Amino acid sequence: MSIAEKHDLRNKLIVITGAGGVLCAFLAKQLARTQANIALLDINFDAANSVAEEITQQGGQAKAYKTNVLDLESIKAVRNQIAVDFGTCDILINGAGGNNPKATTDNEYHQFDLGNNTKTFFDLDKSGIEFVFNLNYLGTLLPTQVFAQDMLDKPGANILNVSSMNAFTPLTKIPAYSGAKAAISNFTQWLAVYFSKVGIRCNAIAPGFLVSNQNRALLFDEQGNPTARANKILTNTPMGRFGEPEELLGGVLFLIDDTYASFVNGVVLPIDGGFSAYSGV
Repeated sequence: MSIAEKHDLRNKLIVITGAGGVLCAFLAKQLARTQANIALLDINFDAANSVAEEITQQGGQAKAYKTNVLDLESIKAVRNQIAVDFGTCDILINGAGGNNPKATTDNEYHQFDLGNNTKTFFDLDKSGIEFVFNLNYLGTLLPTQVFAQDMLDKPGANILNVSSMNAFTPLTKIPAYSGAKAAISNFTQWLAVYFSKVGIRCNAIAPGFLVSNQNRALLFDEQGNPTARANKILTNTPMGRFGEPEELLGGVLFLIDDTYASFVNGVVLPIDGGFSAYSGV
């Protein structure tokens, strides 16, 4: 039995952005076991719809909506359609985000003898940096602007953002993503204070290193062996392994369920195998 079945969120509507992605798709399928209705938002409708179909085939209530989290009008139109289908939002999970190769350096440290083909900090593409910042930060802020309007003074209403280990200590090579996730942690605390008088809690999870389609090529070579970067991660994770998507679920359920976390507000919860606690010595 999934631990989600121990949580009773029936008659609640959970709106999840980035729901077609690996981690949010997993969370959506598990959260459907709480008997909540699930609205799956993603710019990739087919990916989100596949998740919705799986949930409904298993007896849950879910529907997919093509949504551009960087387009306010798109979000508003989806909100209106969701209101017709399910009612108004109770729990918003801002899962949309990601990195872009155009905002990533090839080198961890700048040196004077680098080859001409090495992409350094000085070669980072402005549009790539803007894309990463917008997707992560605006892609969280804009859906919150739209859906939180329906959550004011609603019992149990809360927002869950997705931060990262990068928000605590920036990783090499990915300055835009690290900065954007730091902004998410800060924004989470800001929202927690801003909405504290009208009954909306806001928290975040900060996942450590899980293997996903987005980072698989970075962590493993073609033979499936850990890359040098993966070995660095494992060395600096006290538990000595990568996390599994299932290991995010307990923290998510705790934070979104008012039965357990009604006085938890403004928290960024590391789920990282001890990575953020380890100095490397």
